Amino acid sequence: MIAALLPDIWFFAAATAVTYVADWYLHQRGSYLVNRLGKVRAGLPIRFLLRQLMIILLLARLDLAEQPLFFVAVACFLLFYGLQAPHGALTTLIRLRRTLPIVTRNVDLHAVRIPDAPPRALLHRASEKMLHLDLPAVAGVLIAAGTGEDLLGYIGAGVTLLLGAGYNALLIPYLRRSRRAPAAPAVLKALDTWLGEYQPTVVLYFSGSSESAYQGNMWLDTMAAVEGRPLIVMRERNLVSQLGDTSVPVVCVPAGTHLMNLDLSTVRVCLYPANVGKNIHMLRVPTMKHVFIGHGDSDKLASVNPYSKVYDEVWTAGRAGRDRYALADVGIRDEDIVEVGRPQLAPIESWTGTTKNSVPTVLYAPTWEGWDDNPGNTSLLLAGENIVRRLLTADKPVRVIYKPHPFTGIRSAKAKAVNARIKALVAKSAQERAADPRWAKEASAAAAGHSGAKAELGRIEARLAALAKPGRAGGDESEESRVALADPARQAEIATLRADWNDAYWRSFGWWEHKTVTGAQPKLYDCFNQSDAMVSDISSVVSDFIASGKPYAVTDSAQLGVDEFRRQNTAVRAAVILSNDAAEIDALLSAVADPTTDPLAEARHELKTYLLGPDEPTSMEQFNAAIEALAAKAEARNAGVAQRVGVQQQPAAPLPDAEAASSGAGDGTAEIIAEVDAAVDPDAPAAPDADAGIGAGPSAIR
Repeated sequence: MIAALLPDIWFFAAATAVTYVADWYLHQRGSYLVNRLGKVRAGLPIRFLLRQLMIILLLARLDLAEQPLFFVAVACFLLFYGLQAPHGALTTLIRLRRTLPIVTRNVDLHAVRIPDAPPRALLHRASEKMLHLDLPAVAGVLIAAGTGEDLLGYIGAGVTLLLGAGYNALLIPYLRRSRRAPAAPAVLKALDTWLGEYQPTVVLYFSGSSESAYQGNMWLDTMAAVEGRPLIVMRERNLVSQLGDTSVPVVCVPAGTHLMNLDLSTVRVCLYPANVGKNIHMLRVPTMKHVFIGHGDSDKLASVNPYSKVYDEVWTAGRAGRDRYALADVGIRDEDIVEVGRPQLAPIESWTGTTKNSVPTVLYAPTWEGWDDNPGNTSLLLAGENIVRRLLTADKPVRVIYKPHPFTGIRSAKAKAVNARIKALVAKSAQERAADPRWAKEASAAAAGHSGAKAELGRIEARLAALAKPGRAGGDESEESRVALADPARQAEIATLRADWNDAYWRSFGWWEHKTVTGAQPKLYDCFNQSDAMVSDISSVVSDFIASGKPYAVTDSAQLGVDEFRRQNTAVRAAVILSNDAAEIDALLSAVADPTTDPLAEARHELKTYLLGPDEPTSMEQFNAAIEALAAKAEARNAGVAQRVGVQQQPAAPLPDAEAASSGAGDGTAEIIAEVDAAVDPDAPAAPDADAGIGAGPSAIR
């Protein structure tokens, strides 16, 4: 605006170029500023419109308001703005008509025809692409105003209008019926047909925020090993892309009405890893038994949520989970709790009693700040920097791996800042260690191996990217649902590549190098296997790490005192308890350096059994046995209801007139009342030959 008012055309051209580059950069980064600008009425279309208005102002200040160039520029920008409306309508309609009511993986939808998606170039960030088509006009008008060659301005304006009209013309064919996705009823009917053929017996039901995908991902391998026919049911479209690779069929049903109309009559057990509001849409189905399995086993209050009363059973890893509910007294009956172990812990390696390398590795894995400001939520806020500093400056060298919780900083700006400072501490210490002559010598000797591992990582990642999505590149959600069928060979190759990636990752840098690990890879359990000890908080991370048998420390951030802290939190009974200044960290390092002087070794062994259950039978065997037992209860319940409904629907035998006159309905009424009373008894005897699929709703009991 300043350049236009001066007027200085070359200053204006430079400022215009800066605004274009800044917009491109912010959108490429996915900057939060882009969202904020939109909220204050400075969104992308407005910014482009303002830029064009400034060009008109510039032309007026250059005394060109009576020249043909001025009128051509005004007409061009108005017409171009007019082309944006149909463009927005076309892209919106195409997306809407390409959107299925469900998203699937490993589900055969051959019964409906799902056409290929439009080219990605047409719809990906379409509004940005359309707006940037004003570049020829802007450049042409500015050059024409600066040089006096009006023809260049006319050419630029014409190119912009032609490109805008051409973009719209390219989109129109994708509105044809043959290019649209099938109607919702047809898709849902095809899904019901597939469900009838597949006949799922066990469902993992998952719903949550965009940051909670890990809660479902941790159960994928377990579901793949479940005996029966497993199915994963999700509710949020954005979580499907975050779901890990699996051979288990996946169905995402965003609409509650669609979910409640699905044919899930063959499902006998439904597993819930999280307590969320949308669980009610599945909990209403009485023909299956509902189980809370959680997404970790810890002494957090979330592990004894009173909401768990809505489930038929609550499955815990070991005896500790059962006792935890008894102490909390939140209404969970002891007979409804089943100990099944933790099948996910199979990849965790047991401690051999010696460090993996000459320099021990200590993992610091704090949990996040939680939804309130309870100082006991996380060690990060009060103790995090002290813990890391003491580890980095320990008398004997220690390697630090810092792995923060994925939720860190999403609620607390202070936690976000502390997390950033700890990352900086680790990075700075890593640089200082690299400059130390001793470690520089080690680095020089291992340089070739590290380079080879990094090159191997690149090749593996490229292959994983190629295998990540089946079908052609650029396919949309609907097309992926059509082509995303389980391929055993592809699944096996991905599993092998992931194992190779993990191995190459840890070989790509020195065993003495400090490291901050974020993101989905490497996994937390891989960090467990690389470490010799861990510092963490009250969370499932501690319970899981206990499976390794390695020394660990937990921070008493709320300053309860050692005795009270141990009394309130089962998982810390075999831990080194840290205060917020982390002065006790030497006790942990001593246990790692000389296991023979470790006073907590036996306590860790006993606590492992108490928290996670026995080693035999395996957790997966316990899990499958629990599913089988609960499925039998569901079958018995359904058969019993079917039998009782059948009795109630039989026509009553006519009574003799005298008996009817003297006693009304007589004993027949009492029998019916007895049958209705029995309908609420889950232990009522079942007819072995009854159809378990009958009587799926509350109206059957009524």
